[in-house]
Amino acid sequence: MGSFSIWHWLIVLLVVILIFGTKKLRNIGSDLGGAVKNFKEGVRDDEPGQQQEGKVIEGEVTSKTQAKDKSSTNV
Repeated sequence: MGSFSIWHWLIVLLVVILIFGTKKLRNIGSDLGGAVKNFKEGVRDDEPGQQQEGKVIEGEVTSKTQAKDKSSTNV
């Protein structure tokens, strides 16, 4: 009951190709690759100690007391 031989893996691969088809497997592979790439970019952007240049957050402060009043009424 050791590990599978190369012939077992080839038969499993053949069955998977017959069930899903090559086009669907190619789409799954590209989707998975894109997801991994986006995840790596997200982790790289969120690392502490890195200075993020070129990103501007725009906003407008209407009143500081307005936000303070809302937080005190929720308690």
